[in-house]
Amino acid sequence: MITFLLSFVALIIGYLVYGKFVEKVFGINETLETPAYSKTDGVDYVPMDSARGGLVQLLNIAGLGPIFGPIAGALWGPVAFLWIVLGGIFAGAVHDYFSGMLSVRNGGAQLPDIVGKYLGQGMRHFVNVFSVVLLVLVGTVFVAGPAKLIVTLTPSWISLSVVTAGIFIYYILATLLPIDKIIGKIYPLFGLLLIIMAVGVGAGLIVKGYPIPEL
Repeated sequence: MITFLLSFVALIIGYLVYGKFVEKVFGINETLETPAYSKTDGVDYVPMDSARGGLVQLLNIAGLGPIFGPIAGALWGPVAFLWIVLGGIFAGAVHDYFSGMLSVRNGGAQLPDIVGKYLGQGMRHFVNVFSVVLLVLVGTVFVAGPAKLIVTLTPSWISLSVVTAGIFIYYILATLLPIDKIIGKIYPLFGLLLIIMAVGVGAGLIVKGYPIPEL
């Protein structure tokens, strides 16, 4: 339990202290409009309030965390605390923050376009190919993971293939439709449920006194 609580505190301190340092290094411009406002088109660039936007980002970043986190702990033991905490503070959070802010600074440009602007067209093509491979791998995880979870929670007559097809259809619709029609309405709800679930699990561990392996 001590390792768990210290990890929780470390994440908060990392956000408050290291987060400020990262902001200073990047040099944010508080007056710069985000592409959602400067390029509003009702499809890909749609303004959202900070609460909805934050919940959407939370779900994108940590949506499968409650599933793969315990699996990682079961497979590798308490050493998972190290890469979850240190990796989250010094790698994952910094990567996502800089990616988002670089996009804002460059008018909502995608990563390959940003790389091409600063490193040349050769690197742009390389990142395009790399991104396709990476997105296929990530897409596989974000289809297979939820599909297997849904199958375990539904009647036996619902096959994995049916659930997988349903998830694919959902992803296609979420991509083709304006961002505020599906992502802007459904994702915040799922993000809120994710917070409730995380708080419930964490509180249950503390209140019930369940043993947690220590480093």
